[in-house]
Amino acid sequence: MNDDQLKGNWKQFKGEFKKKWADITDDDLLYIEGHKDKLEGKIQERYGDKQEEVKKWIDAWFERHDAQGRTRTE
Repeated sequence: MNDDQLKGNWKQFKGEFKKKWADITDDDLLYIEGHKDKLEGKIQERYGDKQEEVKKWIDAWFERHDAQGRTRTE
């Protein structure tokens, strides 16, 4: 995932991310607003020892979605 992917899919991503990782607050999501470095910082802050698990989930999410936000069916 890069900044462009995150920004392009932000609306869809943040909803699914919040459902899965509830320790991220709405204020956190407003702060992150599609910025990869801010997302990584909040993952570290909120999840610490589970951050690798969170990052794997994010990578898998982006593998399932393309830059236009459409789910891949392949």
